[in-house]
Amino acid sequence: MSARGLTESLAPVRRSRSRGSLTTGRKAIYPGQGPCRIGQIVKRVIGDTVMMFYHLTLLDDYHGDLFVPVEKAWAIGVRSLIKKSEVPGLLAHLQKTVKTSDNWKQRAADNLKRFNSGSPYDLAEVVASLTALGATRSLTFDESGTLDKARRLLICEISEVMGETRTAAEEQVNQALRASKRK
Repeated sequence: MSARGLTESLAPVRRSRSRGSLTTGRKAIYPGQGPCRIGQIVKRVIGDTVMMFYHLTLLDDYHGDLFVPVEKAWAIGVRSLIKKSEVPGLLAHLQKTVKTSDNWKQRAADNLKRFNSGSPYDLAEVVASLTALGATRSLTFDESGTLDKARRLLICEISEVMGETRTAAEEQVNQALRASKRK
């Protein structure tokens, strides 16, 4: 896919990734890592091949750097942040009942698939399902880690989109999860 194809703006679809515009200074989501600021496109020589990379700086507490090949950014799942207008729908998605498998292996595979999709709605499903499961029994060590990471990524994206602190975004997520318990 060409760099031009990556920067064409498409309307976000609930289950698919929003391509948006991957341009310098804007924010994007790298699946499994969270919100990043897009830096300059840099040229690197790998073996005998010259490749172009997006330089992404994580917007978490660690501020790590990622270099993503321009031609693979979409396939990897790099996407624009959701829009402010989508946050209420995302929070409502946390309140929906998500069917989870009774088999821990299937549940882990389902959560991994959702986690790696890059979709904030899939992250919300992971958070909702593991939170509900945790209310009925103890989560395994891996499930607890998956829940913590999914919550952190969801909270970070909401915080960046809304321009709020992570604490305020976390409270919105907690309110949505509490509302789901009352249903």
